[in-house]
Formats: sequence, structure tokens, C-alpha cells
Amino acid sequence: MDENGILFDVIQKFSDESEKISPKNLNNHDMGTVFEELIRKFNEENNEEAGEHFTPREVIKLMTNMLFLPVGKAIKDKPLTIYDPCAGSGGMLSISKEFIQSDESGIHSEGTIFTFGQEINPETYALCKADMLLKGERDNKVAFGSTLSNDGFPNEKFDFILTNPPYGKSWKTDEAKLSTGGKKAEILDTRFTVGTPRINDGQLLFMLHMLSKMKHDTPMGTRIASVHNGSALFTGDAGGGESNIRKHIIENDYLEAIVALPKDMFYNTGIGTYIWILTNRKPEHKKGKIQLINATSNAFFSKMMKSLGSKRNELKDEHIHKIYEIFEKFEEGEFSKIFDNTDFGYTQIIVDRPKRDEAGNMEMKNKKPVADADLRDKENIPLKEDIQAYFKREVLPFAPDAWISEKDAKVGYEINFNKYFYEYTPPRSLEDITADILALEKETDGVLKKIIS
Repeated sequence: MDENGILFDVIQKFSDESEKISPKNLNNHDMGTVFEELIRKFNEENNEEAGEHFTPREVIKLMTNMLFLPVGKAIKDKPLTIYDPCAGSGGMLSISKEFIQSDESGIHSEGTIFTFGQEINPETYALCKADMLLKGERDNKVAFGSTLSNDGFPNEKFDFILTNPPYGKSWKTDEAKLSTGGKKAEILDTRFTVGTPRINDGQLLFMLHMLSKMKHDTPMGTRIASVHNGSALFTGDAGGGESNIRKHIIENDYLEAIVALPKDMFYNTGIGTYIWILTNRKPEHKKGKIQLINATSNAFFSKMMKSLGSKRNELKDEHIHKIYEIFEKFEEGEFSKIFDNTDFGYTQIIVDRPKRDEAGNMEMKNKKPVADADLRDKENIPLKEDIQAYFKREVLPFAPDAWISEKDAKVGYEINFNKYFYEYTPPRSLEDITADILALEKETDGVLKKIIS
């Protein structure tokens, strides 16, 4: 505001007694709530994507429940650090702090809570700073710039991290800044040595960034809650960037749970979204395990009276409590499945078959059959299965001349919710179909009968 010559006018307005609102009417929290609502309303009316810097408050509330309640006793009255690498307007940071200090959470901490955030959009960054000021926040730091290529807190580690990173967006600009350049360009930043995703979707880079901010030398470690779309669960082949990132997360036993949210929850998209919960201090009974929670059915949301952009559904308090209860119990049920980490892994093998001439004879080179590239195929074998046993059972009966090379095998990881929560719908009976056809025939006064005959 100072650079644009309007700071003095704004401060003058706030200082003018005739313009002031009684503090009895609005406290810092209320001012912040009004401010955030105005942001959302302004973007909605101007067809801007509010979702880029506004996550529905009930989604954040669910995230805070899952992030803080399991360690509520351990964090009570202790100084804590909370970080959001894609801070937007700062809602996740302020709501997290309020939650920890509230009677509602049962934690009611009086310890100092330091909030850290970073935002790349200059207008949204300014909104975040303004929101913090309106809420009377003093123990916070918000950095400006790209989290991926210009980390605002390179030497900091945090107790809690939560965010809603951009998904389906290119990170080409960041790649150019991170890369060494030249013909053999590579990214040397230690945050991303595990692997890099496709250039048109950088959401899993934010996951690696958050993992680099984990505390490994404290009793509580770090807990992370992050919202992603479905592609983060399964996109990418074995050996590719996305798969390697999932492999890194799961083989280090960081992933505690994933919650599938109802569709139409966000203002700028109706696609399915998922909350990932990660920690480097899993409770003993959860070690080596991952819980999937399917909260997509109408038992977990209510239809809104009026849609707001793409947002047609919302979580009420009872829905949040129900989801958290499933998470806390950590039991198998209709909406909860518990798996071993290795259940999500597979070994990808290349299956080759020999090239043959017109007479059907195999082409040979140095006494080994020449592989036919047109007949080459891939098989994904669950990690819990023996590769040779699978090959003999699933491949050789259909291609007796096939072979594999285990030295070329790659391990990949994917999480397919539909596979685990698929509900079979039996086909309709012939009687029902016939009855419908006859009913239609009556409605059309015999036209169908004439056409069929």
C-alpha cells in the first residue's frame, strides 16, 4: 500500500473517530471472519477462482481435528510451530491456532503458537498479512515468493504442517529456477532428489517440501495434513516421479490415513479431493499400516441450500465428528479399510516374446531369441506375490514362449480408492427390463411393436 501511495489514506480512515466501529461489536476474530468472507464473496462475484486461496472452513476444521486431537495432551501449554507452504489468505494458520486454544477442541492450550506461511500471489500474500493484522496476530511470519524455488524458511522445521497446494498446475517456472541447466539439466535441491512429477502438475513437490520440514529429533515429530486431488494417488508408472514419491512416503511409514471427501466441496472445482495425514511418529498400533476412509457417501455431508460456485455440498459438525471418530477408532468397517503398507506396492516386469519370421521361426541373435517390440507387455505384480509364481500362473498359460528379466523390474506404489470401496451393482433382471419395454410400448401406442416386427 505504501508503494502505491495509499497507506496514509487507509490509516487515516482507521484513525478517524467517526469511522470507527465499537470494539464491543467486533473483536479480532470477528474482524478476521468478516474479512475472509469478503474475500470469498468478491472472488465469487468477479468469476475469480476463490479456491486458489480459499479452502472451505469446514474442510480446514476436519483437518485440524485429525492433525491436533491425536496429540492433544502432548501439545497442551507448549510452544508450537504451525506452517502452511501455500498459505493463501492465511485461513489454515489462523483456524489452527484458534482450534488449539479453544474449549471446543478440549486442548485449550495457553502455550505460544508461532505460525509460518508462504504465498506466491502478491495480492493474496497481502490479504494474508492483512488478515493476520486484523486478528491481532503477532507471533507469525509470512514469506512472499514461490515455496518450491525460493523457500522462505530454508532452515526451519515445524511441529505441524497443513496446506491445500495447487493441483493440475505447471511448475515449469520453478523447474527453470531449480535446474542446473544445459543438456544434462538436473535438480540438485535435496528436497526433490526422491523424484519429480510431470511438469504440468506439481502438487507432489509440495508434499516433498513438507516432508523436508519434518522434525526428526523431537518426541512428537511432525504431523502433516494436505489436500490433493485423485491424480496424486495413482498417476505415474513404476519408476516415475509420482510413483517414487509415493514409494518414499509409504516405505518410510509416514502415511497414516487418507480421507476421500465428498465431491463438490470446493468453490472452484467439483472433482473428488482427498486429505492425506502423515506423521513420522505413528502410534505403535498404526505402524506399518495405512487407513483409508471413504467419506463420499451422503452420510458425511449435507446439500447446501444455495450453491457457491462449484460448491454444492458441505460438512456439518456432526459429519466432522463422525469422520474423526472413524479415524480415531482405527477399525475396519463400511467406510474404513486398513492395509499393510506393502498392499499398495507392486513390481512392474517387462514381458517379452520372440520375433518370428513368416514361417513362424524365432529370430535368434547370439543364441538368444530376439524380442519383438510389438509384442512387449507389462505386468504389475503385488509386492506380496512371488514374481516367478505369478509369471507361471498368469502369463505362461497364454504365452508359453514369453520370458522376463527380473533385473529390469521396478517397484511402484499406487492407491486406488475405487478398488477398495467398489460396491457391486447387479444387473437388472430380464423381467424388469421386459416390463419397462412393455410400458414404453404402451406409451408410444404400438410404435415400438411395429418397428421391432
